[in-house]
This record gives sequence, C-alpha cells and structure tokens, in this order.
Amino acid sequence: MLQYFPMLNQKVLMSGADFFANGAAINPYYGDEKIDVERATREHTAIRAAFESAGIEVVQVPPPADSQDGVYTANWALVRGRMAVMSRLPDARKAEEPYAEQVLREMGFQTVTVPEDWHFSGQGDSLPCGRFLLAGSGYRSDPRAQQFAAETLGLELVQLRAVPELDADGRPMTNPVSGWADSFFYDIDLAISVLREDLIAYCPAAFDPESRARIEALPMDKIAVSYAEATNGLACNLVSTGETVVMSDRAPEFRAEVEKRGLRVIAPEVRELARGGGYIRCVSLTLD
Repeated sequence: MLQYFPMLNQKVLMSGADFFANGAAINPYYGDEKIDVERATREHTAIRAAFESAGIEVVQVPPPADSQDGVYTANWALVRGRMAVMSRLPDARKAEEPYAEQVLREMGFQTVTVPEDWHFSGQGDSLPCGRFLLAGSGYRSDPRAQQFAAETLGLELVQLRAVPELDADGRPMTNPVSGWADSFFYDIDLAISVLREDLIAYCPAAFDPESRARIEALPMDKIAVSYAEATNGLACNLVSTGETVVMSDRAPEFRAEVEKRGLRVIAPEVRELARGGGYIRCVSLTLD
C-alpha cells in the first residue's frame, strides 16, 4: 500500500544579502577576505528562483539594517502552525531579534520568547520531522530551550549534539567573538536534513556516538552524507518539499542518493553566502 506524506516547506520567509559582511566571525566558516555583496545578492536571488521553481511560496522582507547575518532568516524563530518560538542569538546578531519578532507579528503569528539567558538558534538548530523535533545543543542552543520549543509546539524532542571544532592539540574550541563553544556544525541544519517525513539525510561523522544512535533509532529511512560533502559542500543545508529538493551543487554523491529516491533536484550555485557558514536552508524560515 502506498503511503502519502504531507508536503514540506510550502511557504518560506526570506530577507536579503544587502548587509552581508564578515566583521564578526561568529563561526568557523568566516574568513578575512572581503565579502562580495553583489555576488551574495545574485546567489540569494537564484535560491529564491529555485524555491519558486519547486512550488514554494516565498515571502520576502527587507533585511534588518546593518546586520551582517540578517540574510539567514532560519535563525529568527521556529514556526509551527500560527506560533513562533523566537530565537536568542549571539551578541553580533542581537539586532535581528526585535526585527524578526515584529515581522512575524505583523504576519499574524503568535510569538513566544525563551528566557533571555538561554541560547536558541531557531529553525537553524531545530528541524521538525513529522512528530519529531531534531534539535542541536551545546553551540547555539541550550537543551532547555530546545525542550521548551518542543513542548510549546507539541513535538517530540530528539536531542542531538554535533562534534566540536578542535584546535591543533585536539581540544574543543571557543569562538573568540561570541565566547560560545564552536563547531563546523554549530547549527544542526549543517549536519542533518529532512527530505520527507519518512526520509532524512545526515552526516554520521558530524555527531557524537550517542546522537548517531538516536538518529539510527528513528523510524524513517536515512541517507548517509560524507563529512567532506557536509563541510565543503554544505550538503545537508537544503530545503525539500517532499518532491523537489533545493540543495548544494557541490555534493554529487549525496545528490545521486537523493535522486535514487525519486526526488527532483535543483542545485543553484552558492559560494559567497557559504562564507558566512550559511547556505540554502539558512536563508529561509519555514512558515508552512
């Protein structure tokens, strides 16, 4: 008997790359070379076109003024139904918080905030998959914030932890700008993705052993993504409707596995936006 699953990501919120910069290197992907804002803007436009080609409705708002990471709307909140659990971001992104709340309230969402001393990275670190919430902790989100979000939105929490970034001596690193622990998978959407409610993809090498076991125990099919494609190609940072996947053009092995499952792939070229540690999933906040 055939199973039918609801469509995913039918409506997303995007802003723009107008103020994209690298003045505050709050994750390991940032470098010193000046950001090419025009190229980043072209890439952002190409991602939007890919979404629309996939049948996704895009709501676009201006980016918050002078916010270097304001293009990454996935970190603004976690939305389900008409409720939005708002994020608590690093100091370099604090100006985005009131702006994001105003935008979502004007769109008719009920907003809920976690306590000020909790870290919470919104959808970037919290991916709904059916009844589950696949959630990261230890870098941009506190476990208690993830539990709060799951309970508020009526989801079953699957708490995960990615491996840390290590220094030359093999010790976990602290980001010098944010003062928070750091990882190449600082947000969980760099390590795991939802293709359909019955199909996820993840990078086994991105997770600690306990988290890998939790993922493997989930009642759904799984595609393993290589560490190289997850880091160099940001392969897991994708948006799927359940029929079409907008994903990296630098992950040929993963793409082949996605297409084997009967999913259509659109792969825009994205290079400049990736220099901020964000990609296709990061620039879009799911509203429906």
